[in-house]
Order: sequence, then structure tokens, then C-alpha cells
Amino acid sequence: MIAALIRWSVANRFLVLIATAFLVAAALFSVANTPVDALPDLSDTQVIVRTTYAGKPPQVVEDLVTYPLTTTMLSVPGAKTVRGYSFFGDSFVYILFDDKTDPYWARSRVVEYLNQVQSKLPAGATAALGPDATGVGWVYEYALVDRTGKTDIGQLRALNDWFLKFELKTVQDVAEVASIGGMVRQYQVVLDPDRMRQLGVTQAMVMDALQKANQSSGGSVVEMAETEYMVRSRGFLKSLDDFRGIPISVSGATPVLLRDVAFVQVGPEMRRGIAELDGEGEVAGGVVVMRSGKNARATIEGVKAKLEQLKPSLPKGVEVVDTYDRSKLIDRSIDNLKLKLTEEFIAVAVVCAIFLFHLRSALVAVISLPIAVGIAFIVMRWQGLNANILSLAGIALACGAALDGVVVLLEAAHKHIEGFEHEHGRLPTVAERWQLVTDASVEVGPALFFSLLVITLSFLPVFTLEAQEGRLFSPLAFTKTYTMAAAAALSVTLVPVLMGLLVRGRIPRETSNPLNRFLMRVYRPALEVVLRFPKATLAIAGCVLALTFIPLTRVGGEFMPPLDEGDLLYMPSALPGLSVSKATELLQQTDRLIKTVPEVDRVFGKAGRADSATDPAPLEMFETTIQFKPRDQWRAGMTPDKLVEELDRAVKVPGLSNIWVPPIRNRIDMLATGIKSPVGIKVAGSDLATIDKLATRIESVVKNVPGVSSALAERLTGGRYIDVDVDRAAAARYGMSVTDVQGIVATAIGGENVGEVVSGRERFPINVRYPREVRDSLERLRTLPFVTEKGAQLLLQDVAQVRIEEGPPMLRSENARLSGWVYVDVRGRDLRSVVQDMQAAVSKEVAMPAGYAISWSGQFEYLERATERMKVVIPATLAVIFVLLYLLFRNATDAVLVMAAVPFSLVGGFWLVWLLGHSVSVATAVGFIALAGVAAEFGVVMLVYLENALKRRLAAGEPDNEETLLAAIREGAVLRVRPKAMTVAIVLAGLIPMMWGEGTGSEIMARIAAPMVGGMVTAPLLSMLVVPAAWYLLHRGRAKSTKPAAARPALDAGL
Repeated sequence: MIAALIRWSVANRFLVLIATAFLVAAALFSVANTPVDALPDLSDTQVIVRTTYAGKPPQVVEDLVTYPLTTTMLSVPGAKTVRGYSFFGDSFVYILFDDKTDPYWARSRVVEYLNQVQSKLPAGATAALGPDATGVGWVYEYALVDRTGKTDIGQLRALNDWFLKFELKTVQDVAEVASIGGMVRQYQVVLDPDRMRQLGVTQAMVMDALQKANQSSGGSVVEMAETEYMVRSRGFLKSLDDFRGIPISVSGATPVLLRDVAFVQVGPEMRRGIAELDGEGEVAGGVVVMRSGKNARATIEGVKAKLEQLKPSLPKGVEVVDTYDRSKLIDRSIDNLKLKLTEEFIAVAVVCAIFLFHLRSALVAVISLPIAVGIAFIVMRWQGLNANILSLAGIALACGAALDGVVVLLEAAHKHIEGFEHEHGRLPTVAERWQLVTDASVEVGPALFFSLLVITLSFLPVFTLEAQEGRLFSPLAFTKTYTMAAAAALSVTLVPVLMGLLVRGRIPRETSNPLNRFLMRVYRPALEVVLRFPKATLAIAGCVLALTFIPLTRVGGEFMPPLDEGDLLYMPSALPGLSVSKATELLQQTDRLIKTVPEVDRVFGKAGRADSATDPAPLEMFETTIQFKPRDQWRAGMTPDKLVEELDRAVKVPGLSNIWVPPIRNRIDMLATGIKSPVGIKVAGSDLATIDKLATRIESVVKNVPGVSSALAERLTGGRYIDVDVDRAAAARYGMSVTDVQGIVATAIGGENVGEVVSGRERFPINVRYPREVRDSLERLRTLPFVTEKGAQLLLQDVAQVRIEEGPPMLRSENARLSGWVYVDVRGRDLRSVVQDMQAAVSKEVAMPAGYAISWSGQFEYLERATERMKVVIPATLAVIFVLLYLLFRNATDAVLVMAAVPFSLVGGFWLVWLLGHSVSVATAVGFIALAGVAAEFGVVMLVYLENALKRRLAAGEPDNEETLLAAIREGAVLRVRPKAMTVAIVLAGLIPMMWGEGTGSEIMARIAAPMVGGMVTAPLLSMLVVPAAWYLLHRGRAKSTKPAAARPALDAGL
């Protein structure tokens, strides 16, 4: 069938060329329009429910809001994990779904269940779905700065909230623009408790008066003089004087106005997020959150264009400073990989020209390779895949193997034309040349097609990876597979046509090339030794394979190598119970210290959370984005790793535990596992105090494990509470219920929003509270005066006990079970070894009570899951490849020979990985899988050369004996020298720059390339020396009467 396809392609070459032209046009369109991002979006399909319950402490939020929501959401179809976060005044519930769940289907299911539970939520708790995005969608951050000092941070925040936010939301694929820092303007009604007692005014009366005084309404229409007039009554409060004149009650004939019992002012709303720039002071800012799976580069360009367009509309002196811009990372990674691909294309042309001594033959390879890559882009575009570091790496990885087919076909064509010239003493005519090219392609094409198919199928294990590891490496597997499949298809369609068009004129003889003569001179003696001592050769190969045990036992394990994203996140955690003013001070202090490092360009610090459902951060969690200067401005010898060490030395603040992480990787980890470090130890149970003790004990144990740079247990009971316990009997004596007392506490102490001021398009909250001086100590709170509805004048201590207690600063739950985390940062050792040591230490030194459980999350979890999956899938893939090889050879012995040769070829890969100091990660495994496919292809092509050489000799009438067999091996193996050397040179020329190169994505590229580069030393030696020896031993004892033509029907018929 394959031979027939080759003949059809040559006969209909004009159609093939037209189809190729269409493919090239489609490829150019796809390359220009493929969405681009830095890393694949590794976040799970998730829906976020954010519920605001203003002024309520975490324990109340957990009991009344988060727990009912999490228990209900566990029933949502497809939900695999439900995480709950209870903060002061806010509840976040994250519902994570199975892989490949449609996000909008998931959102609609969550809405259904949210409607069921809405009635169970308390009054004042408003639940809403978060954006159709994740924290990975934080593609652009900016700060608003006024260096002239004319605009304060309250005005900057209002500018962002009511102007920039809505304008930026109009940019395509922007899901949300979240405000960070600044201060929200608030109209504050500060009650005077003494005046209220004198005039008999209660808090409820003040709140009722405020609500009634701040309304607008209409009165339908009035028709006058054949004209309709719409009736409106505008009563919104506009100024402080409007507030002061609000009537509350009447004392005799004199109205009691708000100014008689309260002071009205404009001040800042209580905030749970702070932003700071360069250690110079507070700023307001924003985060642009992109919809999941969209084109990050295009979105950021749209945002930048919109900001440029809005600059003239900003107040004088106000500027927008970009503090995080993912497009820089994307552009760097794309430029880096473009350079690598260009280097690979140039290497292909140079290698082909040097070995073949024929420029037009080299053009065949140079033309066919970009077409194969273009076809991969067409399929990516059709499938909706983004181009990113991993997908482009797949293409770079495939190039060497994809060209092996072209090289073998060119070699075969050259041999046939050389043979014709030698036999006839002249150049072939055009018709004869096309026939020779067709014969050469039919001779090796079918086997070549199947061997490229073997490489394609060798990536099946990568497709079966799940969760984060699957989403990370599937783009690479897709593009590698598509490029190889395209190369296989082109090898039996376009390449024979290109060879017929370009391989013409005087073809230099192989022996005329000094490089080829040198290779043959080296190879022939080695082959003679191997054929003389075939069993010894196999024994030596076995010993070399056994020696691989040394690097195998010494390499460590990691999920994914550290990725230099260009920017860095500093994410320390302070002790809970931090005040806003102290958080601001610490944030400015750390930002200043970071800015002292010369390589740092800009520092944007955030404490607490942005106004977004995608950011469930407590006030004590800092998140500082560090932008570095261009590499050419760094000090000599400075590397990203050394920079992190210097930053770690520079930032030493008591009470802060340093963690330095790359931004995208960190957000991915936080979304997938809820942690912000490479390893997280989760303690789940029912009692917070017990969980806290266990987590603290685990922290002290793991800190002593070598390789642990920091370990921090969340403090679950470090929050400070002022408990107001209502004395029901005392309250009843004054005609008050628990709700009445709690209403006074909520308003007088904490301040309660009772409406909002409508100022044009802007909205500002109205807040009622007692003055600070009557609520700033425990004793003053106890003597807090208030008036009951019946006119009784009481103190808070008359109806309640007021005392200080410790409690949870925030509550975290997973699948409705309370949990605590220990964050562990690993440096200097591989992840797997450190976690194994930690697990041993914890199991030995920490006794777990009944009902409590420990689980290990983060990158280690992904690594273990990937390892377990590989144990099942790799044997299954090997079985599929064996079946393919059997279909090719129709001989189980030859199929087993090729399969047995594969482990030997991996030897060099393991040694090089160990010598480079790499740990075995999923990236390294991908490199080994790619190497195994290439090694199998090497073995297949060598067997084809040996089979064809033997067939030619037997067909020429030579006896079927050992001398003929040896002569056939010498002829076939020597024929393989030039194409093998070309393939190895092309693969090494493409992969060595990837392994030793620098730039964005180079860490992953190096891990993938190292096994291939090491294997390119042992795999050719194996196929050139060990395979002939094994094939010789297998065929030496066969009966002389056996006809090879009958034994190999598949090869004769061209399959």
C-alpha cells in the first residue's frame, strides 16, 4: 500500500506540489494566528463563588456561609475537590472539576446548586460567581502614581474603580480588572453616644433616618399642553451638609438633626489589601485577569493599546506604571525558540551539504522540514492549542528525528543514481532519473514510514498523563507527534517528488567525500571485530547496560525544573493578626530592601488581597512582584539562582519567612493544590487547636531535613478576638434580644454600611460607627453607652461580657473538612529525595490522633502521579510498537531484536543526565521517550539495509551461506554509515544549543535535550555495531534452502 502511494505521488507530482502549496499557505495563516502564551494554562477547570459578609469574623463566616456552601457544592456533578476559605468579611469557595470539563457547563451547574443554598445564607451575605478565569490569568498588573502629589490614593483608587476598570474590561478576552490597594472613599457618620443619650436617639433611629433620606423616586408622567412630562424626585445625598441636615426625630417642636448627634466626615473604608511601589509609599493599582485559555499576548497588547489611548483622559501628573507584564516573558520565550529552530534549520542545510556534496539534495531536507512543522501548526490551530514554550519545544525536538527519513531517502536515491552511472557510464535521462528515484523510495519508504510511525506512537505515554503534568506536557506531545506524523506522510508523498525535481546532474560519489572516506575507514575495522566476536560484543553491550545502574541509583526526582520567568515573586507570610498599618510598614520595608539589589528594576508589593475572587489572600500574606533589569545590565557572573540567594540575604525581617517563587508557576501551584511552595503538607481534621499543634510539630521536624530551606506552618489559632458574649437574662430585663445587642456591637464598634452616595457614575459607601476613642480599649468597650428602643440608657457590660480570646485568623477547608498547611521550600536537593526523608521523619516523630490525616501536595504529588501512570502506560506502548514492528517485518525475531536494542540506546542518556546534575523529572522522561523512539527507528533502518543487501546478493545468484551473509552485513552496514552520521549530526546540531543555551524556557529544554544528546552517542554505536552482531548470530544457523524472498514478503511487496 505504501509503495503504491509512493508511485502514485511520483506519477501525479503536479497535484502533490499544488497540495503542498495549499498546505504552505494554510501553515503561514496558522502560524500568524495561533494564540501565544508563555506556559500552558495548567489550572483545573474551576468555578469560584465569592460571598461577602461584611464585618463578620472568620469563624462566623465559616459557620454561616462557607460550610453550607462547601457541603452543597460537593454534590455538583463532576466536582472532584471543593476548597473553602473563610476570611474576615469574605468567603471564597473553589469548586475544582474533572479534567476536560467545559468551564461554562461547570458554571451553569454551580449556579443551579447556588440557587438551592442561597436561602440558607444569612441576611447580608451576598454570593456571586467569580470571573471565568483563574489566578494564572493575571497577565498584566499596573500601578497608578502621581509624583506631583496633587492626587491622593483615595482619588487614584476612585479613578481606577470608576474609570480605568470599565474601559479595560472592554478589551477582548479580559474577564475582570481587579483593584489593588489605595483607599475607598467613605462617608462616615461618627455617632456621639453622650448626645444620643441626652436626646434619646437610638442607633436604629439614625440608620433608619439615613436610609430614608438617601432615595430617588418617580411619579409616572403628567400630560400638559399635549406634552408628557416625566415626574422625578431626586433625594440622593450629595454633600456633607446634606448629611448634617437629615432629621432623625422631633423633640417637642424642634427637629433633632443628624448634626446634633453625630459628626459627618469623609474617610477611608476599612481595607483588606495594600499596594506599594519601589519602597516609596502606597499606591493604587489594578490586575488585568484574562479569560481561561485565551491569547495572552493579544490580550496584553489590547490592554496596552487601551491604556495608551486613555492617557490623555487621566488627571495631570497621574501616570500608569506597568508592574507585571507577561508579554515580555512570552516574547522572550518565542524569540529564544525561534532562534533555536533557525539554528536547527541552518544545521540541517550545512550537514546535508557537507555529507552529500550536493546543494540541491540539501534543499530537499531544507524544504521538507518547515513544511512538516507548518502542518503541525495547522493541526494545532484547528485543535485550539496555544503556541508556548512546551509546544515549540516539541517541534524543535521532532526536527532531528523527522529529518532522518529525508536523509535515508536521499541516501537511497544517491546510491541508485551512482549505481546507474557506474553501470551505464552516463547520466540518466529525465525519465530514467524519475524511475530511479521511485525505485529508491519504494525500497526504503515503507520501512521508513513505519519507523517514523513508531517514533510518533512512542509519545503515547505522555498523552495519558493527567492533571497538571498532563496539561504541561501534552502541548509538547501534540506538536512532536504532529510533526513526526507530517514527516512520515511527506516521506512517502512530497519527498520523492522533491528528490525527482532536485536530485539531478552529476551526483558526487560517496567515496569522493573525504569525510565519508574517513568514517568508512574507522567503521570497517570496528565492524570486522564485531563480526569476528559477535558473542563478546553482545556481552560487552550487556555490561555497559548493567553499568547504567550507577547513574540510575544516584539521580534524584523532580516534577519540573525551576523555570526562569524573568520576573520573581517574593511571598513571605507574617504572623496572623497583623494590623493594616503594620502590614503597610512591613511591605514598604521589604520593598526597600529588595530595591537595594542592583539588578532589581521595579518592586510592586501587595499585602492582603485584590478585589477579585481569584485572590483569596489574608492580610498577612505578602506578594511582591520583582521586575529585573535586562541581563546585559547585570553584574558579571550573576545568574538567576545567585540573584535569589542575594535577595534572601538582603531581606531579613523579623517575623517574616522568605519564599521566592516564579509568578506563573506559583499561581498554578496555588490553584491546583492551594499551596504556594513546591511541597505542602496538609493536616486535615475536625479541631483547629489539634490541627495547629500537629502542623507546628511537623514544621519543627521537617526543618531539620537536609534540603529544606524553609518550613512554615499556618498559625490556625493566632488570631486575636474580642468576644462579646450576650447575657440573655440581663438583656431580657431591658427588653432586648441577642439580635438587638449584636446589632449595637456590629454598628457601634465595627461600623456598618447603611447605603451609598451616588455621585455621578461613582458610588461611595455610607458608614455608621462610634468614635475611635470610645472603642480603642477593652475597658472602654465594656463601658460603651447606648440607648435601647424603650429609652433605657445602658453600658455594654450591663448586657454582655467582653473579653479577649485567641481564635483562627482565617479558616481553610477541603471537601468540608478543616485543614492546616505546612509550606516547605526545597533548595539544593532533588524534590523526591527530600520528600522521602521528610515522610520518614514525620512518620517516626509525629503521632497522629484518630480522625486526623496527613497528605502531601504540590509538585511531589504530580511527580508521584506521573510515575504511577508511566508504570502502566509504557509497557502498553511498547506492546503497540512491537505489533507495528511485526507488521513491518512479518517476523517476530526481527521485531524482538529492535525492541531489545532500545534499552541499550538509553545508556548514554542516563550517564549524561547524571553528569549534568539534573534530576529525573517529567521533562527528562519526555526526553527519554523521544530517544527510545529514535533508537527504535535506527534499529529498523539498519535491519532494512541488512535485509536489502542480503536479498540483492541472493537475487544475483550467490549461495545462501555464511560468507554471503557476512558480505551482505558488510555491504548493508557500511551503506548505513553516511545516513547514520548525517542523522546524528543533525540531531546533535539541533539539540546541543537547546541543552547549553540560555534564555527563557532553556531549563525545560535542557532537561528534554540531555537524554537525547547522551543517547545520540550510544544509540548509533548500538545500531551500527551491536545490531549487525545480533542479526548475524540470528541468521548464521538458518537452513541454506530457505529463500529470503519468501521469508520477507512484506518488504518485497512494499507493504
